[in-house]
Amino acid sequence: MRVPNPQLAEEMTHWFLGLEPIGADVEVTVTGGMNRPPYQKDAGIAQLFGKAQALYREIGKELLDVPLTGGGSDGNFTAALGIPTLDGLGADGKGAHAAYEQIYFSSLMPRTYLCARLLETLE
Repeated sequence: MRVPNPQLAEEMTHWFLGLEPIGADVEVTVTGGMNRPPYQKDAGIAQLFGKAQALYREIGKELLDVPLTGGGSDGNFTAALGIPTLDGLGADGKGAHAAYEQIYFSSLMPRTYLCARLLETLE
């Protein structure tokens, strides 16, 4: 589940763990909880993203931001520590995490360029 902040993560976890059956023939068992902190954009992430956008423009490409974050990346852990973290810099494609997941071959070189330039220019 994607949540934009810790407060909503707590609220949603409480809601899911509190689900109850809606009929006599229904049994509900809910276990678990959030296993990653929300990925919250902060000033450091915004600055790093701006740098990535500028580097991508060097080869005539546009790097677009997404309006909602929060997903299940390992980057959630570093971002929660205040370390500027970008996620989703891999190849473009469709069907993420599905049996038919695929990448666009045409995105491999540009994204490799972007990642290499980021590594070359980060301080």
